[in-house]
Amino acid sequence: MSRADGSVSQNYSRCMDIAASKDRLIAEVDQRAEMLLDASHRIHDNPELGYEETYAHDLLTGILQDEGLDVEPHAFGLTTAFAARAGTTGPTIAVCCEYDALPTIGHACGHNIIAAAGLGAGLAAAALANELGGRVLILGTPAEEGGGGKVRMIANGAFDGVDAAVMVHPAGAELTSMSVIAVQQLLVTYHGEPAHAAAFPHKGRNALDAAVLGYMNIAALRQHIRPEERVHGIFTEAGDQPNIVPFRAASRWYVRAGSLKRLEPLKTRVLACLQAGADAAGCTMDVEWKDLVYADMRDNVPMIDLYALNATALGRIPEDPTASLAVVGSTDMGNVSYVVPSIHPMIKVAPAHISIHTPEFAEYAGGPRGDEAVLDGAKALAMTIADLWLQPGALEAATEAFRDESR
Repeated sequence: MSRADGSVSQNYSRCMDIAASKDRLIAEVDQRAEMLLDASHRIHDNPELGYEETYAHDLLTGILQDEGLDVEPHAFGLTTAFAARAGTTGPTIAVCCEYDALPTIGHACGHNIIAAAGLGAGLAAAALANELGGRVLILGTPAEEGGGGKVRMIANGAFDGVDAAVMVHPAGAELTSMSVIAVQQLLVTYHGEPAHAAAFPHKGRNALDAAVLGYMNIAALRQHIRPEERVHGIFTEAGDQPNIVPFRAASRWYVRAGSLKRLEPLKTRVLACLQAGADAAGCTMDVEWKDLVYADMRDNVPMIDLYALNATALGRIPEDPTASLAVVGSTDMGNVSYVVPSIHPMIKVAPAHISIHTPEFAEYAGGPRGDEAVLDGAKALAMTIADLWLQPGALEAATEAFRDESR
């Protein structure tokens, strides 16, 4: 046999070994299917807001402990975060589980699916970690919905020593990635002068007018910002009685841009609009930018390609986002993508016309199509972990692409 023939034979054997390992990972997920779906349903039926996810935390850590993993509850300084580890040598791949819900509409973002799919992928990978020469880190990441759980976990060392991070998010489409934009929250408080609205209106300075004028200025600004930029807000205080000139009003804003770099000039324009409202009404304004800034997502193309092939093998065919087929939003997984190679693909759970963050999507997340996404998502992620562990050059390509993006 020539050297070339030997190399071909060796590569074929290696590919067969990877394929066999993936078959075994699929079997590991299937044998836990009932447990994974039960976990998804129980989290779905017990929605908890960010940093209050004690039920989900205890449920997931209990399952991980029963499976024999090394589990750290209440990890990284966060009461409802956790970490579970398996494997002793080789690359460390983190699987992120989210499980917080939304106010009033529960799991309308399908985090029950994210939690159960991540759990399944992590447990399957853990079962073969020592044999395949890799390490897996299952992270419970609370408060994605505005609370910045992953941001705090990054600061507290959760991703130190991690070679790559993966998760999967439910949606109304099968996509290789989410169109993630950077976001920062802004709290604005207007101060005016109270007065009797009928007897002495001239003595008042209307803080609600200031807030309304600021809002209208933002509405005008929206015509002249980039297509990927977003500004949206609500009033949180608007006065006490109609016959009292409102002397205090408040609003809360999300300012979003395509990247952290582009976020800064947009913030300046937003503040100018809001300040103009205060000036016009003769009021003053206090502003507070929340310190938890969500970054845009640096999707790792080599890892996306691996995930897409694995999802396709399961009968799902992820597409790249387009102008007409995309899910736009913000997530603290973007911050993770700034520190380690990461992916955030979308798995189809609902019809395309059903948007996430709606009561209708919450129904799908707890239904049969949500169950299918739990199992397929777990399998696709586990298979991608196997690629990063076993496929020659796969992790190196992901690492190099991450370095190029970071330059």
